[in-house]
Amino acid sequence: MWPSTSKRTSNQSADTERQGDTGRQAVKKLLARASIRINGDRPWDVQVHNPDLYQRVLAGGSLAFGEAYMDGWWDCAALDECVYRLMAARLHEEVRSWHVAWNFVKAKLLNLQDRARAHQIGEHHYDRGNDLFEAMLDAHMVYSCAYWRRADTLEEAQAAKLNLICRKIGVEVGDRVLDIGCGWGGFLQYVAEEYGARGVGVTVSEEQARLGRTRCKDQPVEIRLQDYRDLQDESFDHVVSVGMFEHVGPKNYETFFDVVRRCLKPDGLFLLETIGNKSTSATTDPWLNKYIFPNGTIPSAPITTGRSWPGTSALPTAGRC
Repeated sequence: MWPSTSKRTSNQSADTERQGDTGRQAVKKLLARASIRINGDRPWDVQVHNPDLYQRVLAGGSLAFGEAYMDGWWDCAALDECVYRLMAARLHEEVRSWHVAWNFVKAKLLNLQDRARAHQIGEHHYDRGNDLFEAMLDAHMVYSCAYWRRADTLEEAQAAKLNLICRKIGVEVGDRVLDIGCGWGGFLQYVAEEYGARGVGVTVSEEQARLGRTRCKDQPVEIRLQDYRDLQDESFDHVVSVGMFEHVGPKNYETFFDVVRRCLKPDGLFLLETIGNKSTSATTDPWLNKYIFPNGTIPSAPITTGRSWPGTSALPTAGRC
């Protein structure tokens, strides 16, 4: 005879409970590697409000973990410390989801950073509103790593970074400088004010271009809403790209450096600042790809040092002063 409905329901509930407990133990072991406890009493411990969280995270990885937070399934008093510990323990590499495989296939088959998609990052991230970035950034609105060697404040650290870049490429009065991915024009504003140079900056963000033009209106600086691939027969004493290369993508690296060569005078210097990875990957974290930087890719060290591109030399901004 078939088991009664009540007995089948009871068995199903028991199976679900066992799966939930197995999932909880698996997540508990993973979090322990980051010194994070489930429902612990430390500020960075995860407080779980929905027992289905464990299976969701094991199935969906970092994307599911982030979206579960958005849905109120868990929270944490010190979210920044929690995320830092998770990243330091590299737990996002332990739990992979179908999103990772799908993003890999797309990156291999498509050019996710081609001209048609180039403005997506501007619309998705940078065009959210200049008031947000004005509130969180320094006076020059530099949206990249600061240089803290002799600095105590963000203002000092970003000014030190801008000055270090200028000294590395040898900016002089009257020089013409190109900034690929200029943001709100902070670097060009600095070289004009402090070094008496002229500048051209390109960005794919309408909001960045609008505010950048306003901020640089009294300086010999031109801010363009333009894809770097559309730069034509122009000549510059120096070319920089500060914190933009992560949006270029492996399929476009050669084109990017061709543009730099085309725009740079024979005796000019090019400086590239970028986040780097140990190895080249065609994709990025699914959470970052969906919510922060769509179609972004962290380049590898061989790419950023120029070994893969004859005739190109990158100067690390953290080098000699």
